[in-house]
Amino acid sequence: MAAEAELLDELRQLKARVPQLTGALAASVDGLVLAQDTTTVEAEGIAALTAAALGVAVRLTDATGQGAFRELLVRGEDGYVATYAAGSSAVLTLLAEPRINVGRLHLEARRAGVRIGALVDSARENA
Repeated sequence: MAAEAELLDELRQLKARVPQLTGALAASVDGLVLAQDTTTVEAEGIAALTAAALGVAVRLTDATGQGAFRELLVRGEDGYVATYAAGSSAVLTLLAEPRINVGRLHLEARRAGVRIGALVDSARENA
């Protein structure tokens, strides 16, 4: 698996670029935490819920002919939860304040997802 330190560094850099992020985690598609930078929620629980939501999102995109899963955005009264594909076997889940610029969130998260996916996929190939 990708070095947790490299993944954690990527999460921290993302949070530095987007200050309205309140939490970030990289997880496997089956719900295991790979790295996390959050203090407000239990990362293991969020990773498990992300895996469940991912299952529904993948089925929804398949059923509607929209292609492979790329991202999922949930807006609540107090902020956002966003999940992005990160390579073939991981996802990036972010928690954000309600005042975040969603376009900026997508831009930065998509880029980070590519980098995280490359780290995870490379580690899986080397294992």
